[in-house]
Amino acid sequence: MTEKVWLQHYPDYIPGTLNYEEMPLQHFLTDAAKLTPNKTAIHFMGKDISYTEVYSDALKFANYLQKLGVQKGDRVAIMLPNSPQAVIGYFGVLYAGGVVVMTNPLYTEREIEYQINDSGAKIILTLDLLYPRIMKVFKQTTLENVIVTSVKDFLPFPKNILYPFVQKRENGFKVEVSHSGVNHLFVEILKTSPTKPIELDFNCEEDVALLQYTGGTTGFPKGVMLTHKNLVANVRMCEVWLTDSRGDDESILGVLPFFHVYGMTTVLLLSILKNAKMILLPKFDSETVLKTIEKQKPTLFPGAPTIYIGLINNPNITKYDLSSIKACISGSASLPAEVQEKFEELTGGKLVEGYGLTESSPVTHANLVYEDIRRKNSIGIPWPDTDSRIFADGTTEQVPNGEIGEIAVKGPQVMKGYWNRPEDTEMTLKDGWLLTGDLGYMDDEGFFYVVDRKKDVIIAGGFNIYPREVEEVLYEHTDIVECVVVGVPDPYRGETVKAFIVLKEGSTITEGELNTFSRKSLASYKVPRIYEFRNELPKTAVGKILRRTLIDEEKEKQQQV
Repeated sequence: MTEKVWLQHYPDYIPGTLNYEEMPLQHFLTDAAKLTPNKTAIHFMGKDISYTEVYSDALKFANYLQKLGVQKGDRVAIMLPNSPQAVIGYFGVLYAGGVVVMTNPLYTEREIEYQINDSGAKIILTLDLLYPRIMKVFKQTTLENVIVTSVKDFLPFPKNILYPFVQKRENGFKVEVSHSGVNHLFVEILKTSPTKPIELDFNCEEDVALLQYTGGTTGFPKGVMLTHKNLVANVRMCEVWLTDSRGDDESILGVLPFFHVYGMTTVLLLSILKNAKMILLPKFDSETVLKTIEKQKPTLFPGAPTIYIGLINNPNITKYDLSSIKACISGSASLPAEVQEKFEELTGGKLVEGYGLTESSPVTHANLVYEDIRRKNSIGIPWPDTDSRIFADGTTEQVPNGEIGEIAVKGPQVMKGYWNRPEDTEMTLKDGWLLTGDLGYMDDEGFFYVVDRKKDVIIAGGFNIYPREVEEVLYEHTDIVECVVVGVPDPYRGETVKAFIVLKEGSTITEGELNTFSRKSLASYKVPRIYEFRNELPKTAVGKILRRTLIDEEKEKQQQV
């Protein structure tokens, strides 16, 4: 059981072990700017920005950060949508020796205050539209300076002239910030700051490059310490896994937000490593994505299931040429087999499911992209240099193949630990193994399957029910666009199964019909007893359905009753 039996499935172009450069993460950009100085690094809403420009702007930003007092190891927050400023800011912080703290632009004032204080960030780079929100909590945080940018700063003419008027019309207000005091304008920094290279010594195995906060679904968000080596290793693994997609015209569609670790690794870092063009979209809109694919012709398209679901349910999808897409790895949630098949049929590209978590930079498993080796509902096999086992609950004892236990992983991409939380680190890292909190099993051929989060298992009448299994069956119904299954309190069974459903427009399907459909594939105790139809489901910024939010809503209803 301890053998890496999955290696038998590796094609010749994927080695079982890799060599990783002992270099800080930002050297990827340095090397790319030297190798392909004039190549487009970023395409953003009609504007192309070369690798030389990104590199020089990142150095300008780094020098300004040092002028503001940033020293090696200091935390700098970045609170931006996908944009050139997010890329420049990210590498600028690293060049200055700082630690990047990616912050969700959708955060409330309370969430901003918590994350800034927990990380101890001194400086934040943010959008003008978000500036008022930050200033409301500025004095209650560790912040000393705020660097402000606007979407228009990197728009081509005449969009940059028209943007302020559009902004005021859509948001009802326009933010004006002056370059003085604790406020600093990004455009002024790039005009006046030098492009002097900064020489610093790094211990890549120990020095933290990124403080990435977990979603906080099990309590307060925790800062995950990802070192330079963690991130270099994971993006190298990613490059090798997608080897067959190499080419001079490589381009990656960046819809996944960079403030989510999955988007940061598979779009931001992979693009720079591969000297590819990243095509950035600040938010997901299915029509905009389809138009962008047809016009810009990206070859790689990392995403989340809700993104692909949104596209295949767009009534205009067949009007667009999507044939440029060669490979997509789906992460952040389980990928329904029907979604995978439909998307591949529409694009001609490959869509496979992967698996990972913030604590592993994030990817640990994925299905092979270009090989016709498929296992339905599997998250695939471990990546190079990654070991994975199934442990008995609460132990590090391996269970037999096919038996359900906790998925554990080990590899160079596994975090250093949680920021200022030694007890949590000790509970999660055991003898070098990262305990994921996910339940699953491995088959005899080395393919892994996620059954569910340990905390999401529904126990009804003494039976363990795994929501993902029920969701997979529901997704097979052609009228269902999205669904999520949760356990709700039941006086007789302890818990019972409730399904939240989003139907296709115009569907008239009833609870009774869904019940009959589900019973064809599920044991009676697994079939949902309650259905709730909604227009949409609550999601994270990366498109992951917030099961915990729905559970909390149900608890609140029970308390009111």
